[in-house]
Amino acid sequence: MAWSLLGVVFLVIAAALARPVPGQVADEEAFLNARPCDRDGTAERTAEGSADCMRTIHGTVLSVETVKSGKVTVFRVRLRDPVPAPADRPLDLDVHGELSERVGPGDEVEVTTWRNVRVSVRHDGLGETLPGLPDEKATMLAGFALTGVWSAVLAFFAAFGSARRARRRAAGRAFAPRVPFGVAQCVGVVAVPLIVAYGTGLVWDAWTSVAATVVLGALLAVPVTIAGLLWHRDEPRTAPDTADRPAGGA
Repeated sequence: MAWSLLGVVFLVIAAALARPVPGQVADEEAFLNARPCDRDGTAERTAEGSADCMRTIHGTVLSVETVKSGKVTVFRVRLRDPVPAPADRPLDLDVHGELSERVGPGDEVEVTTWRNVRVSVRHDGLGETLPGLPDEKATMLAGFALTGVWSAVLAFFAAFGSARRARRRAAGRAFAPRVPFGVAQCVGVVAVPLIVAYGTGLVWDAWTSVAATVVLGALLAVPVTIAGLLWHRDEPRTAPDTADRPAGGA
């Protein structure tokens, strides 16, 4: 019963992760098809009122510093006011990138934005793409959802196996021991879908990438997980306990 409930929980989690995927794909397609804004900065507007085009914002660097952002060290650039959003927020660049060696206070930079997303930064012919773009989200969500679905499938299999093992034990028949769920199984359930999602996101876009994540992730996760489960197949089967049987019993 517990395994069945866990399987239902995993399915709910997978559904919650998959729900935003269509919207993320729509944003990705809009981003990939976006054109430069008009010279006056006007363009087609979204419902939120943000420019649905690639807008170039010119700014002057106020300060630069190397700081810790979570577990990552970044080269943080702040622009001098006034500068329109979203370029008014600090820009975290690669600390080992070319711009980190060229950009300093007083330098002029160009920040390309789309809606409320900072896309890239350019200075003196050099450019750097910023993280967190719309084309990086849908496939990873699909990968996490696939992880939830496959975890649910395994939970339902575990529920079936537990019930079968209990019936065989009650009938006095030999039964196979539980299969430990360790690193080998986790690789197939968790690592494979996420690695595939990351890889397909580098090769394809939008729905093609999502479909490839689901198909390739399933094709690879299934055999890897089964191989991990069969790792313990050669262990001896556990015989039923006869210590409590009455003497002379059948």
